[in-house]
Amino acid sequence: MSSTSVTNQPAALASLQAIPKVRIYGVPISKMSMKQTVDYLTKVIELKQPHQVITANPIMVMAAQDDPSYLKMMQHAELIVPDGTGVVWAANHVGQPVAERVPGYDLIHELMKVGEQKEWKVYLLGASNEVIQAAADKIRTTYPKVNLVGVRDGYFGDAEDAQVIQAIKDTEPDLLLVGRAAANQEPWIGKYKEQLGVPVMMGVGGSFDVLSGKLKRAPLFFQKLRLEWFYRLLQEPWRYKRMLLLPKFAVKVMRDKENVTKS
Repeated sequence: MSSTSVTNQPAALASLQAIPKVRIYGVPISKMSMKQTVDYLTKVIELKQPHQVITANPIMVMAAQDDPSYLKMMQHAELIVPDGTGVVWAANHVGQPVAERVPGYDLIHELMKVGEQKEWKVYLLGASNEVIQAAADKIRTTYPKVNLVGVRDGYFGDAEDAQVIQAIKDTEPDLLLVGRAAANQEPWIGKYKEQLGVPVMMGVGGSFDVLSGKLKRAPLFFQKLRLEWFYRLLQEPWRYKRMLLLPKFAVKVMRDKENVTKS
């Protein structure tokens, strides 16, 4: 185990539970800053404690309202960070602000920086073979001391789950990044996280597309105006139906202001 001794482990494990949170329609969102989040997940990896990390946006919160099993999965995740601007706004609107937005793409890079120092083992799972290999090459170039122990595309069915899980377990990664379709990315991790046993298992959405160069990250101008979602829509117009949930979420939060955190 790392620098944390066995005798100190119970106290260390107890401290992992002390995450300040705000509940938005039953979804427990972390209030921690990016630095606090990275420090927390570094400790998780040192203690070898399996954690599902969800990078939450309003679309996911709305999906949880329509699907009890999805909500239950989110409630059982060990850490949910406020990725979407709308989630940050909602927390502030109900008087329980988070420290800051914690974008999943930026969180990946912050974890890779630590992984570079500690030579963490990382497994990439998701996207097409072309995209995931390009994303892997980017990580190898940018963070050469990170040990990429596995890279595989996300195109596999339920019948292949056991094979994929075993392949991941055989490499004993510290960090598993999963980028699959929104409908099965988090549920897949939630279903198999005990079998996987990876300290940090995080759904990364379209981050592999950006890492690979297939898509461009929104310029700072869009980021500062909190319009990253709009920039992505410009690149992927087919996402418009999902994006329609953003104004619906905002209206719902304003209408339910007194009850948003009571679910």
